[in-house]
Amino acid sequence: MNFKDYIRVIPDFPQPGIKFKDITPLLNDGPAYKEAIAALKELVKHLEIDVIAGPEARGFVIGAPLALELGVGFVPIRKKGKLPYETIEASYDLEYGNDSLTMHVDAIQPGQRVLIADDLLATGGTIATSVKLVRQLGGTVAGAAFLIELGYLTGRDKLEGIDIVSLLKYE
Repeated sequence: MNFKDYIRVIPDFPQPGIKFKDITPLLNDGPAYKEAIAALKELVKHLEIDVIAGPEARGFVIGAPLALELGVGFVPIRKKGKLPYETIEASYDLEYGNDSLTMHVDAIQPGQRVLIADDLLATGGTIATSVKLVRQLGGTVAGAAFLIELGYLTGRDKLEGIDIVSLLKYE
């Protein structure tokens, strides 16, 4: 299956010059969505994963079904103030300012092998921050999996030493 057929490219969103990769047509097609998750499963099954962590919100729609396919748990990584229990936090820079991500303090057990899953690898800031949170709790980042990787934004460079798989790449 050519998954790029299910990715809608929207020019000049959210700002001029950006070609936004919209995954909602893929998510809206049950068989294509299922096949994309199955294809990601094949790419990561060798990593001996204990749990999958995914940053909100689209990391949930990739990470949770992938966790079900692999028979492992799922850990949400959320923006500050969204998780109800005690959390740890890590900040990262944005183009204009910064933001924070959080995880529950008991979300990852020391030594667990964690796969971080998201829809898109772009500049790598969100994923690098997710890696930092997992490691802060004593987890081992077994890898990172994405539906799409924008190679021209070099986000992979922020994830040195991590096994990265992407279903689709745009160079």
